[in-house]
Amino acid sequence: MKTTYLKPVLDLEATGTKIKTLMKQRSITPRQLQILLDFPYVQTIYNWYQGKNLPTIDNLVVLAQILGVTMDDIEWLRWKLMMWRAWKFLLHETNTRIAQLVEHRSPKPKVLGSNPNARDRSGTQVV
Repeated sequence: MKTTYLKPVLDLEATGTKIKTLMKQRSITPRQLQILLDFPYVQTIYNWYQGKNLPTIDNLVVLAQILGVTMDDIEWLRWKLMMWRAWKFLLHETNTRIAQLVEHRSPKPKVLGSNPNARDRSGTQVV
């Protein structure tokens, strides 16, 4: 039995295109944005345009204020259909794996008298 659900995924290319469009609508150049965000290189903004990476959360907050929009207006989500096994099966698999790890790591109990060379404090052999 399989369960399906939708998982939100950030769309880097669509977000970059949205940033570029919003900047163009407000006549803000990448160089101006670089100065406002205190970036050492303008390439950071061009990387956003191309979908190579996204602004960090703190830069996204400032960017939204500069552009006069909300952060949700900048970030684009797409929904990816995911297939997973039924919850009970996953839970069983997880519990089995945890039990194996615990069993593997726990020391084996020593049985008294199992060492043929064992001696007590007085030097007498322990049986």
